[in-house]
Amino acid sequence: MINFRQLEVLKTLLATGSTIATAKSMGLSQSGVSRLLQQLEADLSLTLFDRDKGRLIPTPEAVILARDAENILLGINRFAGLAEDLRSGATGPELVRIGLPSSMWENFAPAMLVEYARDYPTVRIETFFETTSTISRLVEQQVIDFGFLRYEDQVGPGIDMEMVATGSSVCVIPEKHPLASLGEITPKDLRGVPLILIGRQRPTRMLLDQTFKRAGVKQNVKIETHTNSSACAYVAHGLGVAILSSFFANLYRNLPVVQRPFIPISKQEFGLAKPSGTSSSLAAKALMEALKRQIIISQKDKP
Repeated sequence: MINFRQLEVLKTLLATGSTIATAKSMGLSQSGVSRLLQQLEADLSLTLFDRDKGRLIPTPEAVILARDAENILLGINRFAGLAEDLRSGATGPELVRIGLPSSMWENFAPAMLVEYARDYPTVRIETFFETTSTISRLVEQQVIDFGFLRYEDQVGPGIDMEMVATGSSVCVIPEKHPLASLGEITPKDLRGVPLILIGRQRPTRMLLDQTFKRAGVKQNVKIETHTNSSACAYVAHGLGVAILSSFFANLYRNLPVVQRPFIPISKQEFGLAKPSGTSSSLAAKALMEALKRQIIISQKDKP
């Protein structure tokens, strides 16, 4: 019968890539890790790792199962945390879990929580910085109270959305770059220019690729990354030009970069997501309001 420790081994092996590192992380012996893995493979009747000269290579099945294993472990941890809250008297409304895109951890989240912690000093907050698809899944499974999402195909039917922000496509350019003298940027202006683009698996990236293709311009992709914050940081260091939503670009206006509209303009919408058919606690509602106020501050035109 599959148990908690077997799922932990699967998740940790995927993260570390070795039984030695997994054993150290989990406080087990290497043989203990191997035994738990063998038991899990036997229980599932699946090969989760191919063995090659002492190395463990995860199979596609292992990668798929590890995603659900992580959600199950999060649910178990939440259950254990709830039991602890009940024992200590800090019940549900005293704990709020929120999911945010990774690019909001550096400036946005701390500014939001400073205000909130002052007004709600007894509430504990747990922040999850994830991709849109992961936040959507965590909301649907009620692992978190609410999340901030871009409206995309990954938003499932078990989620209620409230639109709270918008953005438009912009080029983020080093301050002293020749393109900074232009009022707007088109794909043709970017011919041969090193680009910093968000990973290929996202719907917005696929639309961007199509825009360049229609313009007959081959992209000179210098760096692919998976967070808007890293893209802005790379631009600030002169590594290239990024194409992002103005919503995220505005969070990093403290860097030595400028924004110019990217033509053709595309619009983005962002919302607060919570599980359908559920009622939020007062503490969660207050955190949603704090997030909305911080959005207004972060998107306000700088003097």
